[in-house]
Parts: sequence; structure tokens; C-alpha cells
Amino acid sequence: MEVDEVEVIELELKYCERCGGLWLRRRGAEQVYCPPCVPKMLEFAISGKRKGKVRLPGSGDGEIQGRCAELAALCVEGGHA
Repeated sequence: MEVDEVEVIELELKYCERCGGLWLRRRGAEQVYCPPCVPKMLEFAISGKRKGKVRLPGSGDGEIQGRCAELAALCVEGGHA
């Protein structure tokens, strides 16, 4: 028996980012979930982009800058142990 052509498929060991299980995927593939977890993660898929700016919690930038100034003043004074 002669083999004319041999097809080689390179695989890599990957852990599932949902369940932590180990599985094999084609080398260079971008899947991050094992086959059983893919349908479960599709339930959580976010459709579309979020609108608006990303904002930090609080009343505004002035509040954060004020707190940074307070911390800077404490650091400049030096330690009073």
C-alpha cells in the first residue's frame, strides 16, 4: 500500500476561557471557547456598539482632580509616623 499524499493538520492545546477545560484547536485559530461552551456564550453576545462616552463614576472630573490634589499634598508633607 502506497501513500501518495499525507495531509498534516497542526493542532494546539487550548484551555476554554469559560469552563477551563482543555481541548484541541487548529493552530493559529482564534477560538477561545470549547465546542460545548460556544452555544452557551452566544446567549451572552452583545449586539451593536454602546453609544455615548465612557465615564468614570462620580460627579465629574473636578471631584477626581480634587482628590488627586489632596493625595499629592499628603505625599509632599512627608511621613509623620
